[in-house]
Amino acid sequence: MPSTPSWPPKSAPRLFVGDTINLNAIITLDGTQAHYLGKVMRVRAGDAVILCDNVTGEWAARVDTVDKRRIEVTVVDHLRTREAVPDIWLCPALLKKDRFDLVLEKATELGVARIQPIITRRCVADKLNIDRATTITTEAAEQCARTALPQVVAPTSLDTLLNDWPETRILFFADEESSDLGDGSPAQPASVAFGHHTGPTAIVIGPEGGFDKAERAAIRAHPNARPISLGPRILRGETAAIAALSVWMGQAGDWGDTASKQE
Repeated sequence: MPSTPSWPPKSAPRLFVGDTINLNAIITLDGTQAHYLGKVMRVRAGDAVILCDNVTGEWAARVDTVDKRRIEVTVVDHLRTREAVPDIWLCPALLKKDRFDLVLEKATELGVARIQPIITRRCVADKLNIDRATTITTEAAEQCARTALPQVVAPTSLDTLLNDWPETRILFFADEESSDLGDGSPAQPASVAFGHHTGPTAIVIGPEGGFDKAERAAIRAHPNARPISLGPRILRGETAAIAALSVWMGQAGDWGDTASKQE
């Protein structure tokens, strides 16, 4: 006898919704979400849709009606609670739009909790459309089956970031110079530095031209700062952000046994 197909199927489309989801709730999807389900995924009545709300986790819903501009679904099962998110912030300097889009997307896929863009002297951009950035991270979370969205906040200057830094959070920064400024704290390889720390963490990444001398000195002077090296090659800003976050996830995040997490 052939086995009964699982429901909902793994291929069911996934969407984040703004309202808190409850069992048996009837939810109306419109706008771009209705267009995606109806025109792109071509769902029909009876099909399954996976919904997340960034609060209660992941739910299975059944499509009831499909109209041109709206789709109505009924929530039928709670599949997963909201995931525990590793307590890691990524603070990348703003890059050109397409390159920063990549940072937003991949940081979300890797499991970051918060993305805090920064503006430095060598940045080629000084603005970020938060609504657009949030759309990018939401779509990335849907694609990689996250049940929690990263927080994306407005860009801030490096000086403001350092002045307002929380006392309990370590600040690792990618020091492309990898040299000592005379303060007795040469940069450690990222894999070594990350393996020695399991508390609240952030990774600061510079722009294409790197931090200038004054910025490097200001970061190193911060009591929570720890300079790290990302290897012998000069990395683009987006590559450095993705590489550093990947190494952290392997050493201290949820890729291993010693995960530092927040609810």
